[in-house]
Amino acid sequence: MKRRTLIKGMAATLPSLWLSRALGNQFFEDPFGGELMANGPFKPTWESLQNYKTPEWFRDAKFGMWAHWGPQCQPEAGDWYARGMYQEGSWQYKVHLQKYGHPSKFGFKDVINEWKAANWDPEELVRLYKSAGAQYFMAMANHHDNFDLYDSRYQKHWNATKIGPKKDLIGGWAKAARNNGLPFGVSVHASHAWRWYEVAQQADKTGPLAGIPYDGKLTRADGKGKWWEGLNPQELYAQDHPLSEESVDDHSIHKQWNWGNGAYPPSKAYIEKFYNRTIDLINKYDPDVLYFDDSQLPLWPVSDAGLRIAAHLYNKSIKEHGELRAVINGKILDENQRKAMVWDIERGQANEIQPLPWQTDTCIGNWHYDRGLYERDGYKTAKTVIQTLVDIVSKNGNLMLNIPVRGDGTIDEKARRIVEETGKWMKVNSESIYGTRPWKIFGEGPAQEAAAKLSAQGFNEGKGKPFTHEDIRYNTKGDVLYATAMGWPRDGKLVIKSLAKNSRHLPQEIQKVELLTTKQSLPFERTEDALMVTLPERTSEELTYANVIKVLT
Repeated sequence: MKRRTLIKGMAATLPSLWLSRALGNQFFEDPFGGELMANGPFKPTWESLQNYKTPEWFRDAKFGMWAHWGPQCQPEAGDWYARGMYQEGSWQYKVHLQKYGHPSKFGFKDVINEWKAANWDPEELVRLYKSAGAQYFMAMANHHDNFDLYDSRYQKHWNATKIGPKKDLIGGWAKAARNNGLPFGVSVHASHAWRWYEVAQQADKTGPLAGIPYDGKLTRADGKGKWWEGLNPQELYAQDHPLSEESVDDHSIHKQWNWGNGAYPPSKAYIEKFYNRTIDLINKYDPDVLYFDDSQLPLWPVSDAGLRIAAHLYNKSIKEHGELRAVINGKILDENQRKAMVWDIERGQANEIQPLPWQTDTCIGNWHYDRGLYERDGYKTAKTVIQTLVDIVSKNGNLMLNIPVRGDGTIDEKARRIVEETGKWMKVNSESIYGTRPWKIFGEGPAQEAAAKLSAQGFNEGKGKPFTHEDIRYNTKGDVLYATAMGWPRDGKLVIKSLAKNSRHLPQEIQKVELLTTKQSLPFERTEDALMVTLPERTSEELTYANVIKVLT
């Protein structure tokens, strides 16, 4: 798309200034007759949102767990299934042919209809996650597949209360989180359906069904005699528009994630529907955390819809709690945007202490359930989870961990074991996690020296050196310094170089060193080169991959 055409399209979609309504000082209204925006100190501009301050509850929590669960988990064939099934020759396309038939005859709308979530027990799962140490819980409200997992006023036909499970899934998750005393979050991904589903407009190029369109362009008129008679698939697929440049290229979507580089601009109606859906979600379920799978905010920079949503949530939180408790996560933020919300890094970690709180989101497997990964024993271990958490916390971050959920609403036994082992470590070491703050340095050791740089929104996890006992991570709480060694030295002698005698980081005398798990005092010697700590005899190999030393001055 030519630059002039893109700018013209962007101008057509940018909303005009929304107007004040005769409701006193309580609300503003957008000019499209939709949901009202709460009034308050925050206005829908980056400059105003930069007055945000991350709430202390989030900074103290450090560890959250996430159910990234929706109809794409039903085929048990991994991430972005509702896109991959329309890409001829892809492994998910082949799975779809074998499991359901050709996507011209059985599209993703039909997968949704087969998804029943029959064994979903949100109370049991949230209770399990809390026992593993999670201090907040998040559930997916919609994905790029554009299907709302709640009683949606603006996606009123294509939501989980009407099709598939016929249950209010977000309502169930929210109730379970609050029953367990956990702040509740929702993740919102649906702003991208416009571009993401464009493959559903295509057709096979080869084979017996070459040229027969997939179901992405179907309308209400095509449903006569079908299970979806009376429904309009375009409310789900949103494909009544020209294709973006290089639309069939699997990689072009990533460079168009910010609505540039040839993405066909979304319509005003599409933008305002997304805005209304999200405000409706916020108003119905009162989330403490709102995660956006977007560059910055949804539909930025072709619309201010994301800015309006952010201002609404912050103002609503202040009005209802007397203080700002809400958190918004977004990706690929510049320094000023990180002041307006909490920077989120997907499948990766920052390489140094960040001046503002941030979050990693990652998964022990794939985001959507993948049976093949389960069968190959491809999950992260509890060791990796804990070491990742410790590293992130040392750099002023939080960890949001997804546990893959099967289509029926359960987690498998391998995932459950990882959650339970994580809980064992947290039970005896959480003092060194919750409520802590970064120290003067985050740590030392060879792993950080070989750390991989972030790529786009993250994606540097697992690309550096594995942790060893030489890798130490620090954090503090009050007068206590916690030093966590990412392994147990064979000779039982832990060498902590940054705490050497006359260290510029810790010039005070060290009075006592304890092993946190047992509270026992440990012999130590402080030389010009290092603090040398003698560890007790190890009674088990279990849980010795992150050993917390409590240093008292």
